[in-house]
Amino acid sequence: MSKTSSIQVIDRAAFLMDAITANGGAVSLKILAAETGLHPSTAFRILGSLTNVGFVERDSAGQYLLGHKLLKLAGRVSRGIDIRKEALEIMRELRDQLGETVNLTVREGDEVIYVERVSARRMMRVEQVVGSRAPLHVTAVGKLMLGELGDDFVRAYAERTGLPAFTSHTLTRVDELLDEVHQVDAQTCALDNEEAEEGVGCIGTLIYDSSGKAVGGLSVSAPIERRRDEWIPLVRDAGRRVSERLG
Repeated sequence: MSKTSSIQVIDRAAFLMDAITANGGAVSLKILAAETGLHPSTAFRILGSLTNVGFVERDSAGQYLLGHKLLKLAGRVSRGIDIRKEALEIMRELRDQLGETVNLTVREGDEVIYVERVSARRMMRVEQVVGSRAPLHVTAVGKLMLGELGDDFVRAYAERTGLPAFTSHTLTRVDELLDEVHQVDAQTCALDNEEAEEGVGCIGTLIYDSSGKAVGGLSVSAPIERRRDEWIPLVRDAGRRVSERLG
């Protein structure tokens, strides 16, 4: 295989993984081929190789989703510490305290990606699919990350993305987003008030590594009518404890 064709295969593999992510979970070969413009046989061959190395998995229906190996790599931070491994016990404790789903996210570009989840032990619960993504401005953790990146980044982000609305509550004006970012930055905790999904509210906080860099975020998701302000110090404390484990 020539150098050029090798690079082309890498590009196609990246397109396929992006397409899986964009669909928010398991997706068929037919859809992946259509969305990437690849011939189904070509897509099938590349997906087979990605499956062999653990970057992609197939469910019982034969549909494709991101593999745990890829998600584990996404959750790694400096000095080889696995943020997912360090956070999981604390996430379970927080879930048991609040009775709601707890999420772990990391930033990738203009989005957060969900790399771990501990589900609530109740029938009516909020589920964030591991491997799914969301724009920074619609999530609690994302708004905190925007605060870390500064006003110039927020303005550039708004111009790049157009601040698309996901619900009637989404902040779609840059001045509103800046005001919100300034408030949550001072509080070290942020809320998602049905901005990503109608009826769902989140409380988020950041996780820092040994250098003081924000490397991820912890959040609790619940139906908006069940979310309580008294959860804020518990979420903040859980984030602090994970940060301590990272050094």
